Parts: sequence; C-alpha cells; structure tokens
Amino acid sequence: MLEPIALLATATLFGGMLLYSFGFAPFVFTSLPAEDAGRLIRRAFPHYYAFVILASGLATLLVLAVDPLSAGLLAASAALGIWARQGLMPAINAARDAGEKSKFGRLHGLSVVINFIQLGAIGFALVRFL
Repeated sequence: MLEPIALLATATLFGGMLLYSFGFAPFVFTSLPAEDAGRLIRRAFPHYYAFVILASGLATLLVLAVDPLSAGLLAASAALGIWARQGLMPAINAARDAGEKSKFGRLHGLSVVINFIQLGAIGFALVRFL
C-alpha cells in the first residue's frame, strides 16, 4: 500500500515543480509589466521553495521503504531546495536590489540549473516506479 502513496507524492512534487517553472512563472511575465511580474515572482519563490522542500521531504520518507536510491535523490532535492531558499534566493535578491545585473544573471542562472537538476532527479525517481 505504501508504493502508490509514494508514487503520488513524488508525482505531485514533479508536477508542481513543472507547473511553477513552465506555467506560472512564464504566465506572470507575459501577463504583467516586467517590474510587477518581478515583484510577484519574488514573493512567490519562498512558497515555491517551501513546497519543494516539504514535498521532497515527504516523498523521501515514503519512498525510502520502496527504493532507497530514489529516496536519496529526493532527499538531495530537499537539501538543494533548502540551500536555494535560505542561501541562493537571498543572494539573488541582494544582487537585484544592488543593481548588480551580471551577478544577478549568474545567480539566477544557477537557480535555473539547480531547478533542472532537481526536476531530472525527481523525474528519474518517478521512472523507477515503472
């Protein structure tokens, strides 16, 4: 009975991350003026990372009994989420506030790469259920 719940938790995490990354964020930037969109996304990111951290943590616990490798990938996703929320996001915001466009671009690029790494790891964990 644990395996379907673990699958659903992992799929919810993956789907939520995809929806935010490829649905919500692009929608906001195409629907609002750039300055307003930036402010909204900045307010949304802490919630996004909280979702990633909590959902990855829950999925890790549920998947652990089923597939230790996938649980490790999910735990790594949670750890990256914590680092991104507590370390990287404040650095991105500070660079933007200081007008350091180059630094902001590098840090934002790093956050995108981390998000894709997380999605890849979570997607791999999902495929292992097949």
